[in-house]
Amino acid sequence: MDEILEILEKDARTAPEDIARMLKKKPQKIKETIKKYEKEGVILKYKTVINKEIIKDADSEVRALIEVNITPQKDVGFDRVAERIYSFPEVSSCYLISGTYDLLLIVEGKDLHTVSRFIAEKLAPLENIKGTTTHFLLKKYKEDGVILKHKEENKRIAISY
Repeated sequence: MDEILEILEKDARTAPEDIARMLKKKPQKIKETIKKYEKEGVILKYKTVINKEIIKDADSEVRALIEVNITPQKDVGFDRVAERIYSFPEVSSCYLISGTYDLLLIVEGKDLHTVSRFIAEKLAPLENIKGTTTHFLLKKYKEDGVILKHKEENKRIAISY
């Protein structure tokens, strides 16, 4: 992968001038390359990783990994079914995977019941769905290469003998 992309992937806030200094290139050349990547769709979005464990509040979302077994469609394989599934607003990510299941979804909802309803009412009834397995995320330790620090108090009772 291009060095500019590697730097931006680690920290999207790195200024073109800083990238130019790191790579010993002219800032204008770096800016042009970044604009080219954005125009070509190589760079799709700049993202902030937020440690939601620290800012838990009433609006915290529940995330689930859902493995989906599907029947591929003639002449289009998995693509058409995947497109229909990833169009749902609850689906934040959708991957074609190898192994026992065909698709892996990351689904978000305001609570367990919202995610469960999505599976029961929208996902499972789809024509090409053969089965699903759901895993609710309980705690995140690392996301997008960033280790998440947790703000927790030790609530264990001290025991002495």
